[in-house]
Amino acid sequence: MHDISRALTPGHPTWPGDTPYRLEPGARIARGDSVNTGELRTSTHTGTHVDAPWHYAEGAPRLDEVGLDPYLGRCRVLTVRAREELVGPEVLDGLPDALPPRLLLHTGQPAHWAEFPSAFAALSPEFVREAARRGVRLIGTDSPSVDPLTSKTLDAHHACLGAGILILEGLNLSGVADGEYDLVCLPLPLVGADGAPARAVLLPAGTLAEVSG
Repeated sequence: MHDISRALTPGHPTWPGDTPYRLEPGARIARGDSVNTGELRTSTHTGTHVDAPWHYAEGAPRLDEVGLDPYLGRCRVLTVRAREELVGPEVLDGLPDALPPRLLLHTGQPAHWAEFPSAFAALSPEFVREAARRGVRLIGTDSPSVDPLTSKTLDAHHACLGAGILILEGLNLSGVADGEYDLVCLPLPLVGADGAPARAVLLPAGTLAEVSG
């Protein structure tokens, strides 16, 4: 099993302008309380997280309207390199015409971000549409976003919306070999939300079929 979630450590960087990640102490046994508790405050797009379509399109489905099915099942991990900070459809050349429903992109981001990345590999709309043509319904990336940091038009997000593809961002794919796996990605069940932090793991391909069978 590969845990491909980013560890949320103190000071974990968030998207510029988003609510900083904070885990503060609540009750403490050392102070005489009966339990230890904590108070969590952060953006819904901190670390490894899913984007609900409502995040980038008014009237689109919110997180609880998406369901879990898209985040569970066969996936392919693929190492890609960007040209001028965009991943193009040519990275799919040589792959089967039919791909698993979930495609996870290893662009080379490190396992831990000391600072929020200012430059990273985003996705071209052409790549999104070609992935959709090959059967992909969920795109995951180790980058913090499928669009560049300074984008206001969010071309890749809207290409995903038009193609019926969901988005999983901020993965930790360092040390994971390319190939097919079973993905288990469980976002927090936040009703009415635009997205949520998620715990994502990779299992050997076929594991979920064995469990469900």
